[in-house]
Amino acid sequence: MEGPQSPTLFSLVMLFPLLLSPWHTAAQRCPWICTCDNSRWHVACRDQNLTEVPDTIPELTQRLDLQDNVLKVIPPAAFQALPHLTHLDLRRCQVEQVAEGAFRGLGRLLFLNLASNHLRALPQEALDGLGSLQRLELEGNLLEELRPGTFGALGALSTLNLAHNALVYLPAMAFQGLLRARWLQLSHNALSVLAPEALAGLPALRRLSLHHNELQALPGPALSQARGLVRLELGHNPLTYAGEEDELALPGLRELLLDHAALQALGPRAFARCPRLYTLDLRGLRCAGPGAQEEEEEEEEQAAQPRAPTRAPQDGEGAQPCPPTCACALTPPHSTCEARGLEAVPRGFPNDTQLLDLRGNRFSVVPRAAFPGLGHLVSLYLQRCHIAELEGGALAGLGRLVYLYLSDNQLSGLSASALEGAPRLGYLYLERNRFVQVPGVALGALPGLVSLHLQDNAVERLAPGDLAGARALRWLHLSGNHITHVSLGALGPVRELEKLHLDGNQLREVPTGALAGLPSLVELRLAGNPLRTLHDGVFQTVARSLQHLFLNGSRLEQVSPHAFEGLGPRLQSLHLQENQLQSLPALPSLTGLEHIDLSGNPFRCDCQLLPLHRWLAGMNLWVGATCAVPPSARGQRVKAAVATFEACPGWTARKAKWMPARRPRASRAPSNEGH
Repeated sequence: MEGPQSPTLFSLVMLFPLLLSPWHTAAQRCPWICTCDNSRWHVACRDQNLTEVPDTIPELTQRLDLQDNVLKVIPPAAFQALPHLTHLDLRRCQVEQVAEGAFRGLGRLLFLNLASNHLRALPQEALDGLGSLQRLELEGNLLEELRPGTFGALGALSTLNLAHNALVYLPAMAFQGLLRARWLQLSHNALSVLAPEALAGLPALRRLSLHHNELQALPGPALSQARGLVRLELGHNPLTYAGEEDELALPGLRELLLDHAALQALGPRAFARCPRLYTLDLRGLRCAGPGAQEEEEEEEEQAAQPRAPTRAPQDGEGAQPCPPTCACALTPPHSTCEARGLEAVPRGFPNDTQLLDLRGNRFSVVPRAAFPGLGHLVSLYLQRCHIAELEGGALAGLGRLVYLYLSDNQLSGLSASALEGAPRLGYLYLERNRFVQVPGVALGALPGLVSLHLQDNAVERLAPGDLAGARALRWLHLSGNHITHVSLGALGPVRELEKLHLDGNQLREVPTGALAGLPSLVELRLAGNPLRTLHDGVFQTVARSLQHLFLNGSRLEQVSPHAFEGLGPRLQSLHLQENQLQSLPALPSLTGLEHIDLSGNPFRCDCQLLPLHRWLAGMNLWVGATCAVPPSARGQRVKAAVATFEACPGWTARKAKWMPARRPRASRAPSNEGH
């Protein structure tokens, strides 16, 4: 028997190394700056300042983690040498451009994470070749528009996350090709308009997240295209009314969230065609203010009077009036004259126009009563028009205006009467102008202002009185200015403020005193200021409400042991990356953290850092903290560098006795699932 068996056994012995050789050979090619797990075919090259994808990654790699690098551009066929990839993580890689065909060759990829980058647009064929992709994360980019066909190659996609971008409008067939998509996340954008067929072609969609947008009317026709919806999230939108004209036709809808909207009335048949509706969330709705009944009676009286015709006869048929060179749509009632070279605001738009787009023209001055007959206007776009002056009463008659976009102009100030005539204005965009101070005198005409955007101007300080007329303000965006000081009392009038963005300014200390009196502040951004030091108790005045704190890139060298005192279980995210911290005290009182980023700091891994090491070791979170010194520990994670701390006095005893006060919850952010 031995004779016949020997060749077979010999063949198996010789064949076994050959079967293993592809991965074995590939493993030898592991880039020296990466970590290769040969047993699971995982490769991690996190936070290595990579400017391109390494060309020596093992060919059989299935999971590739490239988080926190500096890739900026993903060129065509960037991963063609890795055909076995199933998971690709490109979070926080400063990606600004994805070339057409960047992911071709990744026919097995199931999960692609491009969250927290700088993408402003996606080319038509950027996602080609991803026929097996089930989940795509694009959260936290700068996407302003979606072109129909962008997702056409993703026939297997189940989840698409577009939250926290800058989307204003969804065109028809925006998601064409997503036949298996079940969850579409569009929350935390600036969406004010959905084309009637924006959601067409999504037969499997079961959950749609549109909360924290700028929808002023229930987009019934668009939503009714997604007839399979089971859960619809519309909370935190400035919706004021839902009636028959906005009627939803969603036969399978079971959960509808309209919390924290601005609803003043619901039509009796608003949800009549949602027979399975089980949960309707109307928490936190605003009540109609004094005079609301009189206002309704006035509108009813006006409606009873004969109205001027909105169409002029032409060849026996109804024809809609529209200025020359412009385009006016009847349904929805939108008019556009974008980039037509106009030097004066045109007139003669249909009376029922709700959205007017005049971007990209040359109106150096917007004169008084520039928009006659447009009492139904809700959104007005005046970006990139070289506007240097908004005359007093320019908005006269715009009683229903909610959104005013004046970004990218040449405004340096606004007179007291510049914004009169638009009392319902809730969202004012003034970023990238020439303001040297907050135009507080003009804000007095806007009692319902919710969001003020003054990013990238030349504001030097926040002084008392600057916000006196904006008592309803919830979001204040002052990023990228020259602010050196926030005076006591400057923020006093805006007690409902939820978000304060002061990143990219010249503050040398946290404005602790000025933050007092903000009981609703949830998010504070101080990134990119030359703070250098955080003293004890600097966030004490907002400790009861603050959930998200951004201190990244603030040149921090020292953090006092009690700097975050009082924040306790409420704080959910803490951003301290890209600073100059060599040491950091343990923060066991922050028991509610779901995200903490300490990457890009030159930590000195000696015995003084032992408390931080112990605290991090008890957390079920990725924190990104690595050792810079001593040389023997350089590049090692602070959380895992046990050998470095074993020589510290009392290590064994401390290790045996120490336990975290409470283990923080694992991150539930969508962009982290599956990792």
